[in-house]
Amino acid sequence: MQVVDRGYAVKEVAARLGISTKSLYTWKAEFSKPAKVRREDDSVAAELRRVKAELARVTEERNILKKAAAYFARDSR
Repeated sequence: MQVVDRGYAVKEVAARLGISTKSLYTWKAEFSKPAKVRREDDSVAAELRRVKAELARVTEERNILKKAAAYFARDSR
């Protein structure tokens, strides 16, 4: 990385690459972590995506069941 290896200023490199300085600082922070920590972070992020997807599915199922219960309760009168 030009900022770390060559000592260029973040603002200069960001302008040259056409990105924001915030993006460059974020990338620098992310990739300065050891590989093991990055893998653990990726694992946690994957688990979070899985849990969010499952929550969305369960919420949809609950909404369908609520509508069905209301329909059958109205129908039984």
